[in-house]
Amino acid sequence: MSTDLVPLRTPAPAPGTAHLDVAALRAATPGMRHAHHMNAAGAALPSRTTLATITEHLRMESLLGGYEAAEALAPRTEEVYRSAARLLGAAPEDIALVESASTAWQRAMDALRLGPGDRVVASSSTYVSSALHLLELRRSHSIELEVVPAGADGRIDLDALERALRTPASLVTLAHVPTSSGLVEPVAAAGALAAAAGVPLLLDATQSLGQLPVDVRETRSDIVVATGRKFLRGPRGTGLMYVGPGVRERARPTAPDVRGAQWSSAYRYEVMPGARRYETWESSHALRLGLGTALEETLGLGVERIRDHVTALAARLRGALPDVSGVRLTDPPAAASGIITFLRQDEDPRETVRDLRALGFRLTTVPASHGQWDLGSRGLERVVRASLHVYNSADDVDALVAALNGRERRRRTAGAAARRGEAASEPLPGTVSTPAPAPDGVPWGAATTDADHADVIVVGAGVHGSSAAWHLAARGARVIHLDRYPQGHTEGSSHGRTRMIRRAYPSEVWDGLVDTAYGAWEELELAAGRRLVTVTGGLFARPTTARGGLRGPGCETVDHARAAELFPGLRLCEGFSAVHDPDAGVIDAAASLGALAALGKAQGVDRRDGCAVLGWRREGAGVRVDTERGVLRAGRLVVCAGAWTGELLPAFATRLKVVRIVNLHLGSSRRHLLEPPLLGAFSVEVPDIGLLYGIPAHGGAGVKIGLDHGPAEDPSVSAGPVTEAERERLLNLAARFLPAVDGTVEESITCRYTMAPANRFAVGALPGEDRVLVAAACSGHGFKFGPALGAALADLAEGGRRPDLDFLSPAAMGLTEEAGR
Repeated sequence: MSTDLVPLRTPAPAPGTAHLDVAALRAATPGMRHAHHMNAAGAALPSRTTLATITEHLRMESLLGGYEAAEALAPRTEEVYRSAARLLGAAPEDIALVESASTAWQRAMDALRLGPGDRVVASSSTYVSSALHLLELRRSHSIELEVVPAGADGRIDLDALERALRTPASLVTLAHVPTSSGLVEPVAAAGALAAAAGVPLLLDATQSLGQLPVDVRETRSDIVVATGRKFLRGPRGTGLMYVGPGVRERARPTAPDVRGAQWSSAYRYEVMPGARRYETWESSHALRLGLGTALEETLGLGVERIRDHVTALAARLRGALPDVSGVRLTDPPAAASGIITFLRQDEDPRETVRDLRALGFRLTTVPASHGQWDLGSRGLERVVRASLHVYNSADDVDALVAALNGRERRRRTAGAAARRGEAASEPLPGTVSTPAPAPDGVPWGAATTDADHADVIVVGAGVHGSSAAWHLAARGARVIHLDRYPQGHTEGSSHGRTRMIRRAYPSEVWDGLVDTAYGAWEELELAAGRRLVTVTGGLFARPTTARGGLRGPGCETVDHARAAELFPGLRLCEGFSAVHDPDAGVIDAAASLGALAALGKAQGVDRRDGCAVLGWRREGAGVRVDTERGVLRAGRLVVCAGAWTGELLPAFATRLKVVRIVNLHLGSSRRHLLEPPLLGAFSVEVPDIGLLYGIPAHGGAGVKIGLDHGPAEDPSVSAGPVTEAERERLLNLAARFLPAVDGTVEESITCRYTMAPANRFAVGALPGEDRVLVAAACSGHGFKFGPALGAALADLAEGGRRPDLDFLSPAAMGLTEEAGR
């Protein structure tokens, strides 16, 4: 095994360029596929290279042993000290690697051995863990503690600091950037005052190192503490400290360790000359190497470039938030870092964060208990905190502002409606409120005042029918929407918790429609005001000897070993390969149907559940539909009836086959192995059995698995529960490919696939009958296209052309004009 592992680094800008290549940085950051991550001040997203460094060393430890692996990569560990020193403008011997910024703080403070009469001067921006330590030293060691007030701009009052230092002090400490706002303290000026008074300065650079320049010479810092997980983009469980030569002369560790001291005789030991005297022997070498990679990436990008990018984005967000109704910026005037804090009127910040998280934004809150000298003094109980980094772009900022604006509009509308005692009627974002003309030149709704007349009747309330009804109503059509069963039934194909979305398909003929589908889901999310699709990545495996398989834009073929690295929760043996689709993911099916129903209702869709269609026929210039509740008439009929398509459109009866499908949701005591990012969407072609597919644990439900085939079933008969034989068959397959499952079945589901020849769809006008449109026979892979096909049906109903769907026309399934009559 080679020990000269030098992984590819995150792309850095070419020399002389002023801007970061954000697209490349996003592509090299796997977590950016899943959400708008705006929580770098909590824990930034690491790069793929950092992750690879960590996992590779863990693999070496598993093969060589921990001591041997550390010895083999000792030169690279030394590079970590050199990289940290370069970033701080220090010497490598001044650097210690520790587990966290708090660990660094505590070891530095303990080494100073403060006692009665020692006076510590602290800024109001001091972090909670540091403040707690100072308060405990005040209680137990009788130190004196003075907190310097902030000036009008929020920064430490330098005049007050200068006055405080006229009295002898043992230490000055301040946070460069606090956890509670985007404030940037004047550390160089404060350091100069401390140096002039002969008092050492302890700088907490936890929230600044990696986003702002930190130079120990310019700041006159004697001690610097920082973490790896924030703006350095390193792994959790890493930190570093700088201890200058001057302060090391009198700062001895209170608990020396074999890493930082040498036992020289029976009753004598010597501490190491450098800062490593503060380290302990036991540490995670894998994490430290990961920190080294993150440090090298930061140096490669250039801290000044990072600062310019991050602060520009933060300024964009700070400038936009005051224009969002109901939002108040809580940053002090001197805020100039990548952290932004705000509040929504009359709303707990935790609720704000929960709602934004449902829309795909990763933010957090900071309570006053994390900053009493700052938030507490300003009367703020808790704030929402967004924090930006190199993988964020103006699009992320604008999306957050749009989400806040959209939510405020909906909240105001709902509140006003509630006060009036009626339903909200304001169009939701993404809907069309201006009526469009029907293909006959008569505006939708112009001649449909009768309750039993409509512009369009849509049959079927699954994902395609519900989407078509919403899109048509949003364009001004009067829509009657029918389903033979009550809302929420489980006899069709669209119920259940989750569905899969992917770009990987057998043929490029699907690529355009797949791309349209991804865009349509984004539009639906905007209209619904919530996240419906979660990108997890996908692996679609088959024996290496099998022919055919999936491919697609952005996809690559990987062997079973690489598949294990991508999804540790999926076990493939040698002899399997897989297509990796980084854009694959999970659709919240239940939420999607609920959103479509709500959006349709808001646009005036007349939804009639539990109303079966008995038949239909052409009548004059329109269509007559006979139902259990009477006769309905419309200009057009859209059939999205799933398993009942052949019953309503006899021409399809001989070409379609309805089959029974069984799904299980499985749990585990090691649930993290069944959730993203350790498991994503997947399928495995199992010889002599069929295609096993799965959707990772999502939204509180366990991992979902099923086989992509089943016995023929009569849709007029209730599907019935999952049998014991069906259950055992799936559990056996789960035990083979999902090592974390323990046999716990959380939920069992039956549904129906309506299969067509070659697993294709039929979307378009019924041959010979331009007044009837159909979306049918989605062959088990149609849910992902729901919003896209709904919009397509609305286009066609308006008389528009959709040549991109010609390959799915009913005629392509062999239906003739006579068959449609």
